[in-house]
Amino acid sequence: MTTLEQNLEKLETYLTHVREHGILNQIGDEARPAMSGATFDNQSPVDESFICKVAKSGAEDIDAAAKAAKEAFPAWRDIDPVSRKKILHRIADRIVARADEIALAECWDTGQAHRFMSKAALRGAENFRFFADKAPSARDGQVLPSATLMNVTTRVPIGPVGVITPWNTPFMLSTWKIAPALAAGCTVVHKPAEFSPVTARILMDIAEEAGLPAGVWNLVNGFGEDAGKALTEHPDIKAIAFVGESRTGSMIMKQGADTLKRVHFELGGKNPVVVFDDADLDRALDAAIFMIYSLNGERCTSSSRLLVQENIAEEFQKKLVERVNRIKVGHPLDPSTEIGPLIHKTHLDKVTSYFDIAKADGATIAAGGEAVEGKGHFVKPTLFTGAKPSMRIAQEEIFGPVLTAITFKDEDEALEIANGVDYGLTGYVWTNDLTRALRFTNKLEAGMIWVNSENVRHLPTPFGGVKASGIGRDGGDWSFEFYMEQKHVGFATGQHHIPQLGK
Repeated sequence: MTTLEQNLEKLETYLTHVREHGILNQIGDEARPAMSGATFDNQSPVDESFICKVAKSGAEDIDAAAKAAKEAFPAWRDIDPVSRKKILHRIADRIVARADEIALAECWDTGQAHRFMSKAALRGAENFRFFADKAPSARDGQVLPSATLMNVTTRVPIGPVGVITPWNTPFMLSTWKIAPALAAGCTVVHKPAEFSPVTARILMDIAEEAGLPAGVWNLVNGFGEDAGKALTEHPDIKAIAFVGESRTGSMIMKQGADTLKRVHFELGGKNPVVVFDDADLDRALDAAIFMIYSLNGERCTSSSRLLVQENIAEEFQKKLVERVNRIKVGHPLDPSTEIGPLIHKTHLDKVTSYFDIAKADGATIAAGGEAVEGKGHFVKPTLFTGAKPSMRIAQEEIFGPVLTAITFKDEDEALEIANGVDYGLTGYVWTNDLTRALRFTNKLEAGMIWVNSENVRHLPTPFGGVKASGIGRDGGDWSFEFYMEQKHVGFATGQHHIPQLGK
C-alpha cells in the first residue's frame, strides 16, 4: 500500500464521526446545532466530494456564545495563572497526540499539501506551549516611583474577545490567535472560515478534553455576513482578532465602531523579494520559490513579487522557469505533492482570471498560466515575466501560486517599486552588502523583513503589517498588549499637599 493510500485510509477513519454528526457549534458546555437548524455542506477542494454538514449560525447563536463567554470570564480571569498554564500545556499535549489526524483533515478540507500540514499541527502545539509559559507573567507591570507616589502598573484581561480565522492554514492560525487570548485571561468566541471548519472542531474537542472550563472557549460556525457580522457588532465582545482580506478588515472596523471594539488585523500582502546582483543567487532562488509556491501560494506572507536586478535577471529567470515547471501538482495526501488544489471554485476562478489580465496588460506567462483539467480546483504554478510595477498583477493580491517578476536598475528603483503598493506586510531582501541591507530595510515599508532568509518565525518577535496589511502585532508580549488593558495605581508615599477647595 502506498503512502497516499495509507493516508486516505486513515482519513476515512478520522472523518467517520464528522460525516455522521456534522460540525456543531460549542456554546458553554454544549455541542449543539444552529438555533435555526440551518446547515451548509462542506466539500473537499481535492475532488469536490462531500465532507460534512456544518451549522449555519446567525445572530442568535453569536449572542448565546457571547453571553457564555461573558459569564465564564470572571472565573477564568481570576484563576491561578499556574493552573491556566497547565491547562494550555494539556491542550498542546493533545494536539501532538492528534497531529496526524489534524494534518490529514486539514489537507482534505483546504487542499494544502501534507508535507506542510504535517508540520502545521505541531506549530499549533508550539503556539500553545509558548503562551502557556508566558501566562504566569501576563499581568506583570512596572513600579514607577515619583516624589509623592509609588506608581504601580499591571495588566488585566480585556474580557470576552472574538476570533475570526481564515481558510488557508486554519488550524495553526486558530492556535496563534486563541492561545495568547486564553493565556492573558480572556474568554473567546471563535468563528472559523466557512470553507474550512473541520479542524476548528477538532481543536475545540481537544480543549474540552484538556479540562478548559465551559464557556471559556466557544465555537460558532457560519458565514461572515451573518455570524461574523453579529460577532463584530456584539456589545459583550470587547475586541476582534481577525486574519483575512484587507477589504473584510475594513468592514469589521466599521461594524465594531459603535461598540468601540479594539481590533487586531492580519490582512493581505503583495510582498516583494528583492534580489540584488551580489546575492547568493542559488539560495535566493530557493527562497523565492518556496515563499510563493509552498502552501499553494495561499499565504499572506508569500513573496508574490520578485524584484530582480536587471543585469542578472535573464539568467535568474531562466533558472526560475525551469524550477517552476518541475513543481509537482497533485493529491495533497501524496507526500511527493508540492502544490494541491485551491480552496474553492470561486477562488480558483479569481486566481485564473489574472492569466488573461496579465496577457492583456502586456506581461509574459513564462510558466503555468492555466488550470488543471478534471475534478478539483487545481492550477499550475505560474510565473509572469516582463511585468511593470503599475500592472494589476504587480499591485493586487492574487493569493495563489503565482509570481510576478519585475526588473530594476539600482537600489533606489528597487525601493520605489517595493514600496509602490497598498500593502506592507513582509519583505525579503537578498544581498551580501550589509550596509545596503541596513539602508534598504530601514526604508522598506513592511512590518516584517527577512534578509538572506525565507520567512522563519520566531515566536517572541512581533508579527504584523503596515498600510493595508494590518493593525497591531502578534507574538511575544505584543499579543498581551492587545488582549489586556494597562492599569495604573498610585499609592501616596507621604503627606504631600492637597489643594483645598470650598473650605
